[in-house]
Amino acid sequence: MTQTPAKGRAGKSGGQGGGSTSAKASRSRKSTSASTSGKPPARTKASPAGGTGRSPAPDEVRVVFLGGLGEIGRNCACIEVGGRILVLDVGIMFPEPDMPGVDLVLPDFTYLRENADKVDGIILTHGHEDHTGGLAYLLRDFPAPIYGSELTLALARNRVDEAGMGSRADWIPVRDGEKRRIGPIDVEFIPVTHSVPHAFATAFHTPQGIILHSGDFKIDLHPVDGRRTDLARMGSLAADPGIRLLLADSTNAEEPGFTPSESTVGATLEKVFLARPDRRFVVTCFASHIHRVQQVANAAIGQGRKVATLGRSMQKNVALARKLGLLDLPESSMIDIGDVDRYPPGQVCVISTGSQGEPMSALSRLAIGENRFFTLHRDDVVVISAHPIPGNEWSVGRVIDSLYRLGVEVIHSGAEAVHVSGHARRGELAILMSVTQPELFIPVHGEYRHMANHVRLADSMGISGSRVLLCEDGDVVRLDAEGIHRDGTVPGGYLFVDGSSVGDIGHGVLRDRKVLAEEGVVMAVATVDLQRSEVVGEPQIITRGWAYDQGTDALMEQARVQVAAALLQALSTGTHDHETLNRVARKTLGKLVGERTKQRPMIVPVIVTV
Repeated sequence: MTQTPAKGRAGKSGGQGGGSTSAKASRSRKSTSASTSGKPPARTKASPAGGTGRSPAPDEVRVVFLGGLGEIGRNCACIEVGGRILVLDVGIMFPEPDMPGVDLVLPDFTYLRENADKVDGIILTHGHEDHTGGLAYLLRDFPAPIYGSELTLALARNRVDEAGMGSRADWIPVRDGEKRRIGPIDVEFIPVTHSVPHAFATAFHTPQGIILHSGDFKIDLHPVDGRRTDLARMGSLAADPGIRLLLADSTNAEEPGFTPSESTVGATLEKVFLARPDRRFVVTCFASHIHRVQQVANAAIGQGRKVATLGRSMQKNVALARKLGLLDLPESSMIDIGDVDRYPPGQVCVISTGSQGEPMSALSRLAIGENRFFTLHRDDVVVISAHPIPGNEWSVGRVIDSLYRLGVEVIHSGAEAVHVSGHARRGELAILMSVTQPELFIPVHGEYRHMANHVRLADSMGISGSRVLLCEDGDVVRLDAEGIHRDGTVPGGYLFVDGSSVGDIGHGVLRDRKVLAEEGVVMAVATVDLQRSEVVGEPQIITRGWAYDQGTDALMEQARVQVAAALLQALSTGTHDHETLNRVARKTLGKLVGERTKQRPMIVPVIVTV
């Protein structure tokens, strides 16, 4: 797998990447401490393997950030004690609009690959793909034991088995409150509430004190399954022996107040169903959101409806959750998706995938009338019980438009409270800091502005100055008796997945794809007789995706003449090198097109020599 360059994004003060040969070479790095000076601290030059290159002391602790700091997704970090490594999450990020043809974005695994013999295990905090989706790709490099809740491991294992990497993982389930010795570290798994069941915060008991990673969490006092964030245990750790370093979720650090309870969605769904008793419902949400599925099923079954699932991941996850006892959905209330048209509309609720507008998802295909199981009718109701992931707004909007064209009523979170976040807002983040009373703090999980706002919140709670670091992907932090210090960088850029190709897509490839999409291509095809130093026939000018209406024919004729003349001039000076002839044709054609049209399509010369 090859490290690939990444392009910085507006509003992120940099973002992804790291290391002298990493993606971060393509943009400036502005990682700063939370001091009032506003000046970034001095950075230590990274060694080829990352960090300072010196041998770690037995009681030295380092935190290495490989992803998730400056973006939503790609969550991956390492906790290191005495040179041994624990990996915390291995997530993916979905591609942005400036990544044409890219399927997934992974953390750069260079550091882990170079230190594979030091990795004692991989811990998964919960089952979302932005924390588990990259596992199959990392396991290609080396096998490892994987720790997580039973549900988390089952969700992660689906993708790993599909990739044929299942034999390279040792799946080790852990329970709420359990403590495991993994390498030189005692790891404690603390329950937290999130939008997927059985999520964990993790407390790492190290020679430098406890490092508490919040995981993705919210403080929900009325969770659907009754499993609350265990603030009592966190408070107990804070009292004795104390929490040295807190790494906390920053996703909603800009949002004031408290995130509503997941159980409020159930009340809204009941109201929505009750107001439309004779109409068929299709409710879409994340397939991993078992609590949401439970509430949809409760609302439907409570009003005498049968439930069907649509979409491969929804069907698999519902079956898995029922098997694990996490979803109460009686067999008598379920019907096959192929039988929905046999029931009156008021007796059916379909729970579907596609809440993010994915082009081939079940809901997208329903919206264009291409689902093979049933067709939407004008009296049907579609409930989108999710917010768009940043970057997916256009796709979701397109699906909603298509549904309206069918005459379907669409209910989304902008109209009814059919979705709540699984992440803590500022009030909950303040409670976490108050309960844990950390000596030191680093915000994680979020775009740069989220983490910056989290730093401001910490300052209002009395945690400021040298006690706080604002980091980015690729940063290495050392924890010792004096506090937290920057300890160099490691590669932290983007690793692109395009079909079966991983890591072979560089910045140049993405740039070329964008030019092709935005400007098109103009090709010059010419045949050259090297022995006679002649251009055989007339060059051909071929265009694809390039539009120029004013005198196109005249321009094409001028291009043929100028390309031929330039090639003849090069040949007359004894130039027979194929690469040089290509360069001559490209320069001549590009200059003409640019001057005449003020456009910059991709110029592709094709020189055939005889």
